[in-house]
Amino acid sequence: MMKRQSALFGVFTLIIGFAYGQKSGPTNPEATEVYEPIPPRVIPGKLGAPPSDAIVLFDGQHFDSWVSSVDSTKVKWHLNKDGSMTVKDKTGNIQTKQNFGNIQLHLEWKSPKEAQREGQNRANSGVFLQQRYEIQVLDNNENDTYVNGQVGSLYKQGVPLAMASSPTGEWNTYDIIYHAPEFSRGGNIVKPATVTLLHNGILIQDHFEIEGTIEYIGWPAYEAHGKAPLMLQDHNDNSRVSFRNIWVRELE
Repeated sequence: MMKRQSALFGVFTLIIGFAYGQKSGPTNPEATEVYEPIPPRVIPGKLGAPPSDAIVLFDGQHFDSWVSSVDSTKVKWHLNKDGSMTVKDKTGNIQTKQNFGNIQLHLEWKSPKEAQREGQNRANSGVFLQQRYEIQVLDNNENDTYVNGQVGSLYKQGVPLAMASSPTGEWNTYDIIYHAPEFSRGGNIVKPATVTLLHNGILIQDHFEIEGTIEYIGWPAYEAHGKAPLMLQDHNDNSRVSFRNIWVRELE
């Protein structure tokens, strides 16, 4: 009886294996080795320099890769002697001349050393992916606000997994992996955009699925679009946020 049960169990296991597409494994190591395509060689940057395949958007020398978002004229922000740029109040956002889709983006930013104002009015700026999806820049040190609007949030959507800011007035790094949304020919959303964000090396957005365009009032929604510029925000509150060392790698 036991032998019969064992035989039946073996047959049952075999049937289940076939049903779930299991097949016998390779009998030699070469069967699981892949040699093509060969990944391209990328040379890492040293001492904070961009990698060899990066598009340098700002190196502290000029604004050649940027224009005003207001009227596409020259950037009116401050170009500083230390190789950074600083928001000039009430001159408007700035954006890249080049359009982007899927990217790896690196940038560094800092708030003024002297903390001014409170809540959303303290060193407020933002990094807009494809002009639509904002990663918040804000001085949240001893300065609480709504958590889906704090530093490192996907504004009004994604609450950060941690608050990883440097002390007020010191440089922060954002390393962003962004995958653009995909739309049908009819303009319907097929695949939402996603963003992964490391703030000072700390993972604070983990492949977050973006719900649509950033809205200050109301709910996010998608509108079909293609590649678009990166944009840095002038929040019109004398935020005096500074940026430096901005580069991007296209992932397409």
